[in-house]
Amino acid sequence: MEKINLPKASSLTSPNPVTLVCTRKPDGSTNLATVSWWTYLSFNPAMIAYAMAKTSFSGEMVRENKKVVLTIPGAAIKDAVMGCGTSTGRNTDKTEMLGIKMQNVPGSDIQIPEHTRVAIQCTLKEYYEVGDHYLYICNVEQVFADESEEALFAWNGYAKIATAKQGE
Repeated sequence: MEKINLPKASSLTSPNPVTLVCTRKPDGSTNLATVSWWTYLSFNPAMIAYAMAKTSFSGEMVRENKKVVLTIPGAAIKDAVMGCGTSTGRNTDKTEMLGIKMQNVPGSDIQIPEHTRVAIQCTLKEYYEVGDHYLYICNVEQVFADESEEALFAWNGYAKIATAKQGE
Protein backbone atom coordinates (compact mmCIF):
# COMPACT_ATOMS: atom_id res chain seq x y z
CA MET A 1 0.00 0.00 0.00
CA GLU A 2 1.09 3.55 -0.62
CA LYS A 3 0.46 6.59 1.56
CA ILE A 4 -2.17 8.97 0.09
CA ASN A 5 -4.07 12.08 1.22
CA LEU A 6 -7.73 12.31 2.23
CA PRO A 7 -8.95 13.87 -1.07
CA LYS A 8 -7.41 10.92 -2.93
CA ALA A 9 -9.13 8.51 -0.51
CA SER A 10 -12.40 10.31 -1.24
CA SER A 11 -11.99 9.63 -4.93
CA LEU A 12 -11.11 5.96 -4.29
CA THR A 13 -14.26 5.43 -2.22
CA SER A 14 -16.59 6.65 -4.99
CA PRO A 15 -19.40 6.74 -5.66
CA ASN A 16 -20.89 8.92 -2.95
CA PRO A 17 -24.57 9.90 -2.92
CA VAL A 18 -25.11 13.50 -3.94
CA THR A 19 -27.56 15.88 -2.31
CA LEU A 20 -28.71 19.36 -3.13
CA VAL A 21 -28.94 21.35 0.08
CA CYS A 22 -32.01 23.58 -0.37
CA THR A 23 -32.21 26.69 1.82
CA ARG A 24 -34.42 29.77 1.92
CA LYS A 25 -32.74 33.03 0.96
CA PRO A 26 -33.74 36.37 2.56
CA ASP A 27 -35.82 37.24 -0.55
CA GLY A 28 -37.82 33.98 -0.18
CA SER A 29 -36.21 32.20 -3.12
CA THR A 30 -34.37 28.89 -2.79
CA ASN A 31 -30.61 28.46 -2.89
CA LEU A 32 -29.14 25.12 -3.96
CA ALA A 33 -25.71 23.77 -3.00
CA THR A 34 -24.23 20.42 -4.01
CA VAL A 35 -22.87 18.21 -1.22
CA SER A 36 -21.78 14.59 -1.09
CA TRP A 37 -20.66 14.55 2.56
CA TRP A 38 -23.89 13.50 4.27
CA THR A 39 -25.14 10.51 6.23
CA TYR A 40 -28.06 9.11 8.16
CA LEU A 41 -27.36 9.35 11.90
CA SER A 42 -30.40 7.82 13.57
CA PHE A 43 -33.78 6.38 12.65
CA ASN A 44 -35.25 6.94 16.12
CA PRO A 45 -35.25 9.86 16.48
CA ALA A 46 -34.81 10.51 12.77
CA MET A 47 -31.58 12.49 12.27
CA ILE A 48 -29.22 13.26 9.43
CA ALA A 49 -25.87 15.09 9.17
CA TYR A 50 -23.96 16.82 6.40
CA ALA A 51 -20.84 18.94 6.08
CA MET A 52 -20.35 22.20 4.17
CA ALA A 53 -17.44 24.60 3.84
CA LYS A 54 -17.44 27.37 6.43
CA THR A 55 -17.73 29.94 3.64
CA SER A 56 -20.92 28.40 2.23
CA PHE A 57 -23.84 30.79 1.77
CA SER A 58 -26.25 27.85 2.17
CA GLY A 59 -24.64 27.02 5.50
CA GLU A 60 -25.13 30.62 6.59
CA MET A 61 -28.83 30.39 5.64
CA VAL A 62 -29.28 27.13 7.60
CA ARG A 63 -27.64 28.61 10.68
CA GLU A 64 -29.89 31.67 10.38
CA ASN A 65 -33.22 30.01 9.46
CA LYS A 66 -32.75 26.63 11.20
CA LYS A 67 -34.53 24.95 8.25
CA VAL A 68 -33.18 22.93 5.32
CA VAL A 69 -34.38 20.38 2.77
CA LEU A 70 -31.80 17.83 1.62
CA THR A 71 -32.72 16.42 -1.77
CA ILE A 72 -31.37 13.52 -3.77
CA PRO A 73 -31.48 14.95 -7.30
CA GLY A 74 -32.65 12.97 -10.31
CA ALA A 75 -30.67 12.21 -13.45
CA ALA A 76 -32.57 14.78 -15.55
CA ILE A 77 -30.76 17.66 -13.77
CA LYS A 78 -27.25 16.18 -13.49
CA ASP A 79 -25.57 19.04 -15.39
CA ALA A 80 -27.30 21.62 -13.18
CA VAL A 81 -26.26 19.72 -10.03
CA MET A 82 -22.60 20.22 -10.91
CA GLY A 83 -23.28 23.92 -11.53
CA CYS A 84 -24.91 24.26 -8.10
CA GLY A 85 -21.63 23.16 -6.54
CA THR A 86 -19.39 25.52 -8.49
CA SER A 87 -21.09 28.88 -7.89
CA THR A 88 -22.40 30.84 -4.93
CA GLY A 89 -26.03 31.75 -4.44
CA ARG A 90 -25.17 34.80 -2.37
CA ASN A 91 -25.72 37.16 -5.34
CA THR A 92 -27.00 34.69 -7.94
CA ASP A 93 -30.29 32.85 -8.46
CA LYS A 94 -28.90 29.41 -9.34
CA THR A 95 -32.35 28.05 -10.23
CA GLU A 96 -32.75 30.73 -12.91
CA MET A 97 -29.11 30.63 -14.04
CA LEU A 98 -29.15 26.84 -14.44
CA GLY A 99 -32.76 26.50 -15.62
CA ILE A 100 -33.91 24.35 -12.70
CA LYS A 101 -37.69 24.10 -12.38
CA MET A 102 -38.81 24.09 -8.76
CA GLN A 103 -41.72 22.57 -6.85
CA ASN A 104 -43.28 22.99 -3.42
CA VAL A 105 -42.89 20.53 -0.56
CA PRO A 106 -45.87 20.09 1.80
CA GLY A 107 -45.20 21.83 5.11
CA SER A 108 -42.15 23.80 3.92
CA ASP A 109 -41.51 27.27 2.54
CA ILE A 110 -38.34 25.95 0.85
CA GLN A 111 -38.85 24.78 -2.72
CA ILE A 112 -36.98 21.83 -4.25
CA PRO A 113 -36.07 20.85 -7.83
CA GLU A 114 -38.81 19.10 -9.83
CA HIS A 115 -36.50 16.18 -10.60
CA THR A 116 -35.93 14.96 -7.03
CA ARG A 117 -35.82 11.30 -5.95
CA VAL A 118 -35.93 11.98 -2.19
CA ALA A 119 -36.56 15.16 -0.18
CA ILE A 120 -35.65 15.17 3.51
CA GLN A 121 -37.16 18.16 5.32
CA CYS A 122 -35.11 19.03 8.42
CA THR A 123 -34.68 21.41 11.32
CA LEU A 124 -31.16 22.27 12.43
CA LYS A 125 -30.41 20.74 15.83
CA GLU A 126 -26.80 21.87 16.16
CA TYR A 127 -23.61 22.40 14.20
CA TYR A 128 -19.92 21.98 14.92
CA GLU A 129 -16.74 23.40 13.50
CA VAL A 130 -14.77 20.56 11.93
CA GLY A 131 -11.63 21.97 10.33
CA ASP A 132 -12.52 23.95 7.20
CA HIS A 133 -16.17 22.80 7.34
CA TYR A 134 -19.18 22.89 9.64
CA LEU A 135 -20.96 19.63 10.45
CA TYR A 136 -24.72 20.19 10.54
CA ILE A 137 -26.81 17.78 12.63
CA CYS A 138 -30.48 17.93 11.78
CA ASN A 139 -33.75 16.49 13.04
CA VAL A 140 -35.76 14.98 10.18
CA GLU A 141 -39.32 16.35 10.08
CA GLN A 142 -40.73 14.74 6.90
CA VAL A 143 -39.45 12.67 3.98
CA PHE A 144 -40.93 12.53 0.47
CA ALA A 145 -39.92 10.39 -2.52
CA ASP A 146 -40.45 9.90 -6.24
CA GLU A 147 -39.10 6.44 -7.02
CA SER A 148 -39.39 7.09 -10.77
CA GLU A 149 -36.38 9.46 -10.52
CA GLU A 150 -32.91 7.87 -10.73
CA ALA A 151 -30.50 9.08 -8.02
CA LEU A 152 -27.20 10.81 -8.79
CA PHE A 153 -23.79 10.05 -7.29
CA ALA A 154 -20.43 11.83 -7.14
CA TRP A 155 -17.67 9.83 -8.87
CA ASN A 156 -13.94 10.33 -8.37
CA GLY A 157 -14.54 12.92 -5.71
CA TYR A 158 -16.60 15.52 -7.55
CA ALA A 159 -15.02 14.92 -10.96
CA LYS A 160 -18.23 13.41 -12.34
CA ILE A 161 -21.91 13.52 -11.39
CA ALA A 162 -23.83 10.52 -12.77
CA THR A 163 -26.26 7.78 -11.94
CA ALA A 164 -24.83 4.54 -10.58
CA LYS A 165 -25.19 2.91 -14.00
CA GLN A 166 -23.60 5.83 -15.90
CA GLY A 167 -20.62 6.10 -13.57
CA GLU A 168 -19.30 2.62 -14.21
